[in-house]
Amino acid sequence: MTRKIYFLSFLGILLLASCKSAKLSDARAQYLRGEYFAASETYRKIYRNIKPEQRPLRGVVAYEMAETYRRMNAASRSAAAYANAIRYNYPDTLIYLRYAQMLHKEGNYLQAHKAYEDFLALDSINTLGITGLQGVKNAMARKETPSRYVVKRMDLFNSNRGEFSPMFAKDDAVLYITSSRGDARGDSISNITGMKNNDIFIVTKNDKGGWQKPAILESEINTPFDEGATSISADGSSLFYTFSPVNYNRTTTPKVYYSQRGSGSWNAGQELILSAQDSLSVFAHPSISPSGDYLYFVSDMPGGYGGKDIWRAGMDGNVVLFTENLGPEINTPGDEMFPYIKNDSILYFSSDGHPGMGGLDLFEGTLQRSGKRWTVMNMGFPVNSSMDDFGITFERGRRRGFFSSNRDDARGRDHIYSFEYRDVNIVVEGLAVDKEDKFIPDVRVSVVGDNGFRHEYITRQDGTYRFVADRGVNYLFMAGAEGFLNMKKSLKTSTEEKDTVYFVNFEMTPYNKPVILENIFYDFDKAELRPESKDELETLVELLNDNPSVTIELSAHTDRKGSEEYNRNLSLRRAQSVVRYLIDNGIDERRLSAAGFGKMQPKMVTTTIARKYDFLKEGDLLDEAFIENLTPEQQKIADQINRRTEFKVTDLSFGLF
Repeated sequence: MTRKIYFLSFLGILLLASCKSAKLSDARAQYLRGEYFAASETYRKIYRNIKPEQRPLRGVVAYEMAETYRRMNAASRSAAAYANAIRYNYPDTLIYLRYAQMLHKEGNYLQAHKAYEDFLALDSINTLGITGLQGVKNAMARKETPSRYVVKRMDLFNSNRGEFSPMFAKDDAVLYITSSRGDARGDSISNITGMKNNDIFIVTKNDKGGWQKPAILESEINTPFDEGATSISADGSSLFYTFSPVNYNRTTTPKVYYSQRGSGSWNAGQELILSAQDSLSVFAHPSISPSGDYLYFVSDMPGGYGGKDIWRAGMDGNVVLFTENLGPEINTPGDEMFPYIKNDSILYFSSDGHPGMGGLDLFEGTLQRSGKRWTVMNMGFPVNSSMDDFGITFERGRRRGFFSSNRDDARGRDHIYSFEYRDVNIVVEGLAVDKEDKFIPDVRVSVVGDNGFRHEYITRQDGTYRFVADRGVNYLFMAGAEGFLNMKKSLKTSTEEKDTVYFVNFEMTPYNKPVILENIFYDFDKAELRPESKDELETLVELLNDNPSVTIELSAHTDRKGSEEYNRNLSLRRAQSVVRYLIDNGIDERRLSAAGFGKMQPKMVTTTIARKYDFLKEGDLLDEAFIENLTPEQQKIADQINRRTEFKVTDLSFGLF
């Protein structure tokens, strides 16, 4: 550190000697007064007057110029100046952190990743370096998986200057914003921003409920100095805001002021004394809780965790009872600013100390039930960008509102954006068909969810039904129609936040004609069921359980080969195998009977079979005479169709009487 001091002192002497038109002392004084715009202009003049071969001198001015641009939120210029300082071997490891942060803010994540690693190689335990590197990694992932917020720039509210910190009032019918637009009072240009000082503006709605252009707040609150970042009490009687007076004889810092409503307008503001013994610290960005019991604010006063922290003051009306820091879950060695207290347990704020996408990110803090610890969550992309995102406000009871950001502005100026959470669209749809794939209208589909949902849907002429579901719910479906057995199904929707369509279809079983059991297999010349028959039979077990008053006959059929007696005995034994399986799986044997028809009942071609085989047409009877007129390959298919296991309903009243 001693070497660095001597080095800088030596360079300072050289600079003062070589830069007569623009003095380094002037630039530094402007910087210390917070006049960053003026300081940046002075540093630029100094830098231009240094010869290229004077590399150490260039390194010093490049670093200080980079720091000035960083304070102005000019990330691109700041990154370029830091890169120059590094190239000229400026002797401070912190420069690598600042360079990484500016690349991070530009959204240049790959370069920022390397710059953070370069810095951590020099200072491996630096908290800001560690969280910055994590933020870069998270940012790349967040852009690939955006949140469900929809963000739009509010051009109606914005100007070619700057506006930020929107805040709802009067039951969300009025919006307060802070702006340096041309209508702001005062004619002087700020040495801090290079623009006019900020004033408070209001936005109201027209008769049709549409927002109108902002107009300056007609009140003594607005002065030629800097006002903004407002918060209004729930009863609308008190307005808290940040006021930044200017005293050209001494350094001044922002303060929290408040105003009372009287005679239809806001009275002149008064300072809210948050720390009577502290006149040097920053006090800004007030947010009054809905109950009025607490005022949240930003300060760099002693007792914090580094940078600017979020604090809260216990309030009795407009009297401060005490102040307390919100603690390490909220506050970091970086800056935490622009608090917005939504209710007693949810706080929104901006931070560059938590892992983020770059610059200030918006975070949601939830107070745990104990009332002592906070859980903090990044609001994700696209609410957050690589630039500064801050100053959020919500409509009451809604997940939409406005916030401010300097994204997509080459000059780094802030503007107002809207946001709205797009609800997850979960849809369940399906259709009811018979065994021949014909649509069944007028099927009653009863749906019950474990969240209390209960409704009945009727399928349309095309057999379809549809409804909007919720995430993470267990649904039970029961379909029923005249001439068909009831059918039950279940569905559990995912808890993921993504649009999803679920299909729940019903292939209804008629009770007035035989139904083929597909995929029932036996070994050649044997009656034992093969293991691959299990899935089809489990479906039949489920169907019988859903229809406990039904009795059925199981029948097996063979092809034309072999004697009639042999085929009849084989088919009966096969049908009995199916019956035994059903009994073993809990079906009352009194509901079951077996029949073996051998080759006596050849299959009549159905619509489905005809659709599958072009040499067959609906109504063909696959008896021996018909099959003998087919080609050998076609005969094999016809014999296979005849080899089948079927069931038919024999009674609908078992156990009812």
